[in-house]
Amino acid sequence: MAYDRSDWSQHYDEGRGFRPLRDVERGLLARHAPAPDGARALDVGCGTGELAAHLAGLGYDVDAVDFAEGALARARKEHERADEVRWLCLDIEHDDPAELRDDGYDLITMRLMLAFVGDRTRVVRDLAARLRPGGALVVITPVTANTPEERRHIALDEDELALLTEGWEQAERHDADGLAFLVLREPAG
Repeated sequence: MAYDRSDWSQHYDEGRGFRPLRDVERGLLARHAPAPDGARALDVGCGTGELAAHLAGLGYDVDAVDFAEGALARARKEHERADEVRWLCLDIEHDDPAELRDDGYDLITMRLMLAFVGDRTRVVRDLAARLRPGGALVVITPVTANTPEERRHIALDEDELALLTEGWEQAERHDADGLAFLVLREPAG
């Protein structure tokens, strides 16, 4: 099932969204990705900005990117007081990433969006190159085993999750109420 910018913008313009950020995810982020001094985060596929605003509350200066202007319009409105968040319209898979910070990020998050990326290997590799030393890439994704059959196109299977963790010196997996919560550190090469 293919989605484009207009499909996603319409999704958000109609007031729809996705699974709200849950306490278990907040707890795992606080435990596995606490904000160091001067911390910077990149929230990829930020949607309506709930995770980006949460990361700002943890002490991160956040770049929140989404390719759907409808999502960003809602994010700006719903989180207008999140001064530590810079909202950017960017397709992480196809657009020029020139607007992203040159000096990298301590945390990069991808929540509920990786299944929609065509070239996951390249995108994850490119994001890994933007991590500062000691930084983490956190992927939060539905798993096919926990997803109804009619929605499995939005989930990753065990082989895809295993492939995702290859090439990292440290890869941890946690359960977040049925979602896989992956913490990836130290990309190899």
